[in-house]
Amino acid sequence: MSGTNVAIIDYGAGNLRSVAKALESLGAKPLVTSDPKEMEAADAIVLPGQGACDSAMVALKSHELIDTVKQAINSGQPFFGVCLGLQLLFDSTEEGNADCLGIIPGRVKRFPSGLKVPHMGWNTVEFQDTKHPVFQDIPQGSHFYFVHSFYADPESSDVVAATTEYGLDFCSAVAQGNLVATQFHPEKSGPMGLKLYANFLRMVGSLA
Repeated sequence: MSGTNVAIIDYGAGNLRSVAKALESLGAKPLVTSDPKEMEAADAIVLPGQGACDSAMVALKSHELIDTVKQAINSGQPFFGVCLGLQLLFDSTEEGNADCLGIIPGRVKRFPSGLKVPHMGWNTVEFQDTKHPVFQDIPQGSHFYFVHSFYADPESSDVVAATTEYGLDFCSAVAQGNLVATQFHPEKSGPMGLKLYANFLRMVGSLA
């Protein structure tokens, strides 16, 4: 875990500094970068994000990072998406008109009318995939920090690693082999968030 090189994708949006500080506190060597070669050379990649899907896709395209992200995931490189970094993995979104990355079949949807949006603050998470190394030893019902107005709706429940209730039960984490992503922000979620990142770094070490 110590000394793990983690490339944090810089496409002009996202809480890059707080993610980097969280990983650094765990002994990793985070590198905020928009260079595809640096991402390819890293032990793992983190795709953070804040804002809208369509503008994020435009930014990824302008930095010529769309193929880089897809190739990293398809090659088996450990990959962690955060908040918008989870939503971008899906096919499409009700937020804007841009297609997303199309890694996970499904659509990003608006919360039902009548709910206060964004869904912001602490909420509980129920893990469906407790055997995945990233979610091991994190108690059911642990609280994590959310800020989002849309939620991911996967076509298959097989990729759903966790759910959270906010007017409906929505997918708050996905896991598929080397790919993990959370709707919540681990770097803003105190000890449980750091433990989740530590588990990810441990998984990276086991795959090295």
